[in-house]
Amino acid sequence: MRQAKEPASAGAVLGWLVLAALAPGAAHLRAGWRKTGLVLLSCYIAGLLALLALGLTTDNLIGSLTENSWLTAIMVSAAVLGMAWFALIVHSFVVLRPGRLPQSGQILSGTLAGLLAVVMVLPFGWTAQAVWTSRQTLNDIFQETPSDSPSSAAAAGEKPEDPWAGRQRVNILLLGGDADDNRIGVRTDSMNLASVDVRTGNTVLFSLPRNLENVRFRPGTPMAQQFPGGFRLPADPGGGRSDLLNSVWEYADAHPELFGGRQHQGPKVLMDTIGYTLGVKVDWYALVNMWGFARLIDAIGGIRITVEQDVVFGKYNEGLVKAGTRKLKGADAMWYARSRTYSDDYTRMRRQRCVLGALLDQADPATVLARFNRIALATKELIRTDIPRSMLKNLVPLALKVKNAKVTSVQFVPPLISTGYPDWEKIRDIAGKALRDSAHADSPVAASADPSPSASASPSPKKSAVAKKSSQSPAKGLTEGCGGPL
Repeated sequence: MRQAKEPASAGAVLGWLVLAALAPGAAHLRAGWRKTGLVLLSCYIAGLLALLALGLTTDNLIGSLTENSWLTAIMVSAAVLGMAWFALIVHSFVVLRPGRLPQSGQILSGTLAGLLAVVMVLPFGWTAQAVWTSRQTLNDIFQETPSDSPSSAAAAGEKPEDPWAGRQRVNILLLGGDADDNRIGVRTDSMNLASVDVRTGNTVLFSLPRNLENVRFRPGTPMAQQFPGGFRLPADPGGGRSDLLNSVWEYADAHPELFGGRQHQGPKVLMDTIGYTLGVKVDWYALVNMWGFARLIDAIGGIRITVEQDVVFGKYNEGLVKAGTRKLKGADAMWYARSRTYSDDYTRMRRQRCVLGALLDQADPATVLARFNRIALATKELIRTDIPRSMLKNLVPLALKVKNAKVTSVQFVPPLISTGYPDWEKIRDIAGKALRDSAHADSPVAASADPSPSASASPSPKKSAVAKKSSQSPAKGLTEGCGGPL
């Protein structure tokens, strides 16, 4: 038999409602509904324990949260729990018998109880909406590969305990493209290969200049047969060149006859070309639309960066990013990273490295959650990639490792190499040393402030000179030199 223990004031009713929202069943116990209250409280505790057990027993929980099955389950659960909590608040209010209160107390408690019910639904609604957005964004960006593709075959052969199938590093080509409605084809003006140690997350970012000439192709490939002496075309009518590294994708796409009529071979050819240049195998690529990247920077609220000196931009010098340390919006950050007015490709590459470093440092989890929808929308418009949807489960925890690991960079620019007459052997040697340093050292990778040709010169007969040269490396921290004098 229920005992009449209903609160006698509006404040007491609201207090028990708030407690019931945090511990379902509390209001029912207070009102004498012991069996119902105990059932609700038991279900709540069991649910919390089940979630805890799920978190503790699920391998790669963060990665699993990218899978469609998990996202759908979370979305449905959030919707159901939201409605259940709304009903809980309403029923808790009823069993507390607010009708015994004075009329003013009934109006006040009823209004605030309604607001509390709505407030309790909002987190569940936000969760369902955010998960739905995540699911749609991931499905739009990352496509499942055909069952007969190499990526799919590799994924199928992976052991659960070793998702990387024995690989020590994962190599992803990060490209900045300037394709738009007024330009035919894709020109990759920013080319960086991120080589990530799958155990530690230590990463080396290799930056290749857009104006690298006489590019060599892997022997036996259609491009190598077409250009046995390197990528060389007649000069453009205006004296410019369309046979630089940044034109490889565009050229391959424009000449399907070289590939037996197969269309859209540009990404594959560029990946293979850069992999051959550096002496590594490129696993996947991600092409970033540069102005989509600006929208991503806006989505996180801008990035704080030090502009060392005024950066003029535009064909007719119509824009200016002023010197100083401040938060830049997306457009200014992109012009800072892209402008070559009164500058050159190599200075621009350094500024791009600084923008990437600032974004990596400042895109913290709290910022991402607070601006999730804007970031998801910007990302959807930003990226084109061949990373399989199924690999996200493994890439997400790896990306979190990178966030807290050592990230160094190597820029293949003069005087380290000559872009007009590249020393391909030297490029591979430098890349190999940077990768070995990254893999073997938990301490900072040896770095020189300014790359110097002597770092990879032919060894001297003198033992001391050999030891000195072997300790040098052109690898540097991702943000090293950013904010300092040019």
